[in-house]
Amino acid sequence: MSTAFLADIRDTIIPDRDGRHGPLPPLLLSMTLVTGLVDAFSYLVLGHVFVANMTGNVVFLGFALAGVPGFSVLASLAAVASFFLGALLGGKLGSRYSDHRGRLHSSAAVIQGFFLAASVILAAAGSPLAAGYRYALIAVLGIAMGIQNASARKIAVPDLTTTVLTLTITGIAADSALAGGTGSKAGRRLLAIVTMLAGAFVGAALIRHTQAYYPLLIAAVVIILGAAVTYTLGKADPAWVRA
Repeated sequence: MSTAFLADIRDTIIPDRDGRHGPLPPLLLSMTLVTGLVDAFSYLVLGHVFVANMTGNVVFLGFALAGVPGFSVLASLAAVASFFLGALLGGKLGSRYSDHRGRLHSSAAVIQGFFLAASVILAAAGSPLAAGYRYALIAVLGIAMGIQNASARKIAVPDLTTTVLTLTITGIAADSALAGGTGSKAGRRLLAIVTMLAGAFVGAALIRHTQAYYPLLIAAVVIILGAAVTYTLGKADPAWVRA
């Protein structure tokens, strides 16, 4: 492996506190892990629906409209509508804290954590596949992930969108030396892919072998801890909050 590739991975996981993005890269990476955990729960427990991957839901909606068994028009529409509502809320936070990425992240993460905590209670309290619980879970999780996606978009650390990997994979290939590129940020991009894969793997394993709500519990804890980090480190108004 090249030195630049390994340095890119190191700088994403353990960034320079005085660097352009400060602690944001590993925090957004942790949110990528949350995406894998949450979508593992939604797809495996709530039945053929994503709450973070809206591209998948649009495809699932097409399947449902064609009458393919196991897919629900209502579930897909509920997920998209909830995600849209969450993204709207995240966008409002982005406008309010446009000059301070630390406050934006901590505020958005606290609200997202609230919805994730609500999902843990719902999943633990009743049968996730019972109609009332199922759609309530789709709603709170969709809102949570919409907030995450909108806030990550506003925070704008390159190649760390936290929910979308299509462009990340495209970038690895299109910017590679094989394609005549420089291979720029290949380490960070690959790290994002591996992190979401890890989240999906851990989420699926927990669902198979323990309580189904455990992935949501872990996701809530990760998000709240991240909020505490940016709230604490952003108090001194470091340069990275405005980069």
